[in-house]
Amino acid sequence: MRRSTVAILLLLVIVAGVYYYVNNRAASTDTAPSLTQEPTKEVSYLFNAQDGIPNDIQVQSQAGETVELTRDDKNAWAVKLPIAMAADQGSAEAAASQLTTIQITDKLAAGAVNLNDVGLDKPQYILMVKYANGVERKANIGVVTPSGSGYYAQLDGDSQVVIVSKDSIDALTSLLTNPPYAQTLTPSPTAPTPTETPVLATPEPATPTQATATPTP
Repeated sequence: MRRSTVAILLLLVIVAGVYYYVNNRAASTDTAPSLTQEPTKEVSYLFNAQDGIPNDIQVQSQAGETVELTRDDKNAWAVKLPIAMAADQGSAEAAASQLTTIQITDKLAAGAVNLNDVGLDKPQYILMVKYANGVERKANIGVVTPSGSGYYAQLDGDSQVVIVSKDSIDALTSLLTNPPYAQTLTPSPTAPTPTETPVLATPEPATPTQATATPTP
C-alpha cells in the first residue's frame, strides 16, 4: 500500500474521531445542569387550599369595621355584616378565590423581628376564614413593608412572621368600604321639617266711642 493511501486513511480516521468527540461533547453540555442556574423557589400561600372551600370570610380593621360573607344552605353567598343582605355572587366568589392567592413572598426567621415594629402586636387587619369541613384559620396583618410591596403577616398560633402580597390583601380589605351587596343601598329620605304656619293676630274690635252729651244752656 502506498504511503499516500495510508496517509489519507489515517487522516479520515482522525477527522471521524474529532467529529465524534465534538458531537458527544455538545450533547453532554446540553444535558448537564448549569452550575449557575438558580434553584426553583417554592411558592407558598398564607391560606392553604387543601383546607377546602371557604364557607365564611370575615375581615376586621383595627378601627373596628367588620365585613362578613357567608354561604347559605343553597351554597349562595350573603353579606352577614355590616348589614345582613343578599350578596353579589360574582364579587363574593372573587373574594373567596382571592384568599387562595395571598402569596407569601418572604419568610422571616423566628424571633428576627419585634411584633411591635411590624404592627402585629395590634394588627391593622384580621382575616378569619371558616371552611366547609369545619377548619378555621385566622391571620393577623401588620403594617406595610418598607418596600411598599407587601404586608407583614402571621397566622394565629404560628410564631413565624411572613411577608405577603400587598395587592391580595388590599383586594380583601376593600370589602370593608365596599361590601358586595347584590344591590346598592340607598339612604332613606329624610322627612322634611314641617313649616310652621304663622298665626295671624286677630284684630281686637274697636270700642265704640260714646257721644258726650252737651248740656243745654
